[in-house]
Amino acid sequence: MRTMPTLAAVLLACGLALLPSAPVRAGTVTCKMTFTLSGWSAFYKTYSGSGHVTCSNGQRANVRITSKGGGLTFGKSTITGKGEFSGVSSIGDIYGAYAHANAHAGAARSAGATVVTKGAVSLALAGKGEGWDIGVDFGKFVIER
Repeated sequence: MRTMPTLAAVLLACGLALLPSAPVRAGTVTCKMTFTLSGWSAFYKTYSGSGHVTCSNGQRANVRITSKGGGLTFGKSTITGKGEFSGVSSIGDIYGAYAHANAHAGAARSAGATVVTKGAVSLALAGKGEGWDIGVDFGKFVIER
């Protein structure tokens, strides 16, 4: 008699394990960033700055940003802008090195947009710059805590 309740409990546990669970979807969080970068380029390009990230799940972070690369590029400028991440499930997904390639030209005031990627995570950037620059470059865009 004692085995019937035990058997029923085991069967119930097995049945619950077979029920479909809700799928976990990556990329359901929206994160946006505001930023400022300053730097120069003469074949080698180096920019650094800071930003602030806010996510739809309430997470927030101040971040450090660097962009380094090379190519046929010359200039000096300061850029302020905004970015939107896609493919993130939490704010921790935004950190790391993103690949980028750019063609750019600007004098005095200019505006531009680009997309950088890191695996499944992408960051669409748009900004306005002051200074001057011209060229084609490639490299990495890094976001750190």
